[in-house]
Amino acid sequence: MALAYDHLELLNATIDGTPLIDNHAHPLLKPESLKKRPLLSIASEANGAALDDSKTSLAHLRAVKQLAAVLDCEETWEAVVAGVEHKRLKSRYGWIEHCLESIETILIDDGLDAPEQVETYSWHNKFTKSKCKRIVRIETVAEDILAHHFVSKRMIISDTTIGTFVELFSGEITKCIADPNVAGFKSILCYRHGLDVPAAAALIDDVRRDLEDFINAGLNPDAPVSGFSLNKRLENTGLNHLIVHVTAQLICKVDGHMKPLQFHTGLGDNDITLTKSSPSHLQTFIRDYPTVPIVLLHAGYPWTRETAYLAAMYPNVYADIGEVFPSISRGGQEEVLKEMLELCPWSKVLCSTDAHSFPEMYLITTAQIRSALKTVLGGLVHTQQLNEEQAAQLAQDILFSNSKKLYNLETESNPATLTQLKPVSRTDSSNQLILQKLQSMKAKYLRVYWQDYTASSHCRLFPIKQVYKRLSSGEPFTLSLAKASFGMTQIDALIPQVTATGMYTVHPDWSSLKSGPVDGQVSCFGYFYELDGSESALCPRAILRKAVKNAEAQGLTFLFGFEVEFVVLERNTDVDSVDKYRTMRTDGHSWSIARSLADWGREGSFSTAVDEIMDSLEAAGIEAEQIHPEAAPGQWELVLAPLPPIEACDSLLHARQILESVAARHGFRVTLHPKPFSSTCGSGSHAHMSISSPGGDRPELYESFYAGILEHFQAITAFMNSNPTSYERMVDSFWAGGRWIAWGTQNKELPLRKVEGSHWELKVMDGLANPYFALAALITAGTEGVVKKTPLSWGDCAGDPARYTEAQRKELGIEKMFPGDLREALKALQSDSFGLDPRFVQRYVDIKEGELALLEPMTPEDRRRWMLERY
Repeated sequence: MALAYDHLELLNATIDGTPLIDNHAHPLLKPESLKKRPLLSIASEANGAALDDSKTSLAHLRAVKQLAAVLDCEETWEAVVAGVEHKRLKSRYGWIEHCLESIETILIDDGLDAPEQVETYSWHNKFTKSKCKRIVRIETVAEDILAHHFVSKRMIISDTTIGTFVELFSGEITKCIADPNVAGFKSILCYRHGLDVPAAAALIDDVRRDLEDFINAGLNPDAPVSGFSLNKRLENTGLNHLIVHVTAQLICKVDGHMKPLQFHTGLGDNDITLTKSSPSHLQTFIRDYPTVPIVLLHAGYPWTRETAYLAAMYPNVYADIGEVFPSISRGGQEEVLKEMLELCPWSKVLCSTDAHSFPEMYLITTAQIRSALKTVLGGLVHTQQLNEEQAAQLAQDILFSNSKKLYNLETESNPATLTQLKPVSRTDSSNQLILQKLQSMKAKYLRVYWQDYTASSHCRLFPIKQVYKRLSSGEPFTLSLAKASFGMTQIDALIPQVTATGMYTVHPDWSSLKSGPVDGQVSCFGYFYELDGSESALCPRAILRKAVKNAEAQGLTFLFGFEVEFVVLERNTDVDSVDKYRTMRTDGHSWSIARSLADWGREGSFSTAVDEIMDSLEAAGIEAEQIHPEAAPGQWELVLAPLPPIEACDSLLHARQILESVAARHGFRVTLHPKPFSSTCGSGSHAHMSISSPGGDRPELYESFYAGILEHFQAITAFMNSNPTSYERMVDSFWAGGRWIAWGTQNKELPLRKVEGSHWELKVMDGLANPYFALAALITAGTEGVVKKTPLSWGDCAGDPARYTEAQRKELGIEKMFPGDLREALKALQSDSFGLDPRFVQRYVDIKEGELALLEPMTPEDRRRWMLERY
């Protein structure tokens, strides 16, 4: 297993958050052509019987594992094929969009297949952030000219024939140079002859004979006239060399930006002569055209060092690292990247997928590229050959900036600058500094927390000496957890869709380190990773981090502050009672009533426990703005200061641990049950949110953001009210947000209360929600609203929609209600996942259905007792 460098947060944030400019790939097949090419080819250049043998290659097995994880199926090729077919039938466009979601734009060589078999280059614009462009394959241009102007007309060869061909070919290339939709050119000379290119002057006699051979061979009468209908292929001829020279000469004549000329080098199917595929054969050609930008594709594999040498020694040469992803093993990919960086300046390295035919190839290739960058660059930082900022810049340049500059591309989005990404890395990545921080906190134990899909908080407790021992070795401190961690109900029962097989590696996020919840202990939260070093698609914190990054790409940042409502219970001393807890005895407890604080300092008083709670929060660095009694018996509210999304969730969960721990030491039980008493107010977990990025208080921005939330509110409810008991609280006219989807200025009866500017309050969230999921849903829906400029079509509601007439509601655009129960909410989510990862959504729905199967058969009272024990 390769090392995972999760502690390099700036580097990992850059690699994960930078969209890929794919500088070389091919079109996807049309649906009717899918059967003409085997899906097995996504991880191998072999064909025929050799392709069948690829099923025992490391590259194939890795592709199966990756796709099985995405498709949530068994790790067998047969299961993957069935899963892919299901995705195609369910929603071809939706599946392609998922596979290409991390790609900014694709430069598409559309000369590989006949046009009737594949989609056009511009068709792919539906799935990329910026418009795709063409890479013109010069052999295809030449073959089309031969078919239309020479072979079909049975032209008689004369002294002027070669000039006619050159004129026609030059005309097409000149058009392409002027065409803004063409990004560059490509030659497959490597396949058709080898890369040893003779001088142009030596080609005349050969070209004359070649033209005669093409005319004599004729065309396939059953195919439309094109280069694909020639009976003789353009290979092993002087023409192959001539068109390369003519293209380079025409590029040289351009004033201003010169479009690059790509060469296939190295790795390919058995159509190549391996010994002639080394880019070193191109050295004379490179010298002859010193101003032509030349891109050596596919890392020249296995001639990677030769490729790196040429890119390092010649200012017009660039090295692409495509096709080795996903065609060779993970270890091989990492070695290719290391060999390339041994000599080649990173400003000369480009990235591509070389994907063709199937969207699954884009999916696995982009994931493998990012994984290799994390491992190799993490190692360079670890061995102090680069600092983290240099490594992050290197990654961003290879993934995006180098291709944008070389091909003179205009893109819709640009990666966040390293300055913008730095706040993501809030602690020094050095193990020594982590050790120093832990030692300064005088901890005896470390707790590593995670929040599961039932919103249950879990942790592992480690003696601090074990943590010191691991960190002192120079290795990251990690723990292993079963993949079933995200597949169980509250009673540790696996849902049917999950097995006991598989492990995650959990890396503590040291930036979340806080003291508590008890003296002598410190706590932090973790990120979940697959064993191959890739981030788990099901990790709650990673899901929120992805939503935050997507919003940052649109220039949006946020602050969230939570109001923690909780009810304090006493342990029931009546051994004959079925209730473990009873209502706290108070003297007329009610909202903000002063007498609830009267016995502050008395042993056995919760007011005295409040003093310790506030001290513990301060020691943990959690800013509490206030705490006060609420309306229900024993109910309190703790108000936390606003923070960026992930920090806000971490602080919320840590504050709850402090509440629970301190209360327990004082003999009390704290519950987040949304409705512990049917006749009194319930408990929520209201979220105050605002857009903190520049311009966030402009109405045209924040109104679109909240319109996005309102538009998807029914589906979002599945995350905000995630338990059957949550819907006992969701009633009208009770200051709980009500049942109607609406908003209003300073209206506490509504689900969305506008406070001031972009500062709004969400009231329809309770303590049984996983906050990472809830905020990811809000940010994703709101960001979509900003991108689409969704109008705020709902009117500012000043009253209670439940008491309005239908006409009054309609006038304000209040027409939809929230789901009435969890099953309705899950159906809404399944029909409207608004851009969330379908793997996450499906697992969430599966877990919730498992909870429903557990809780629905219970009587209301039994369910209330059961929930009080756990929340």
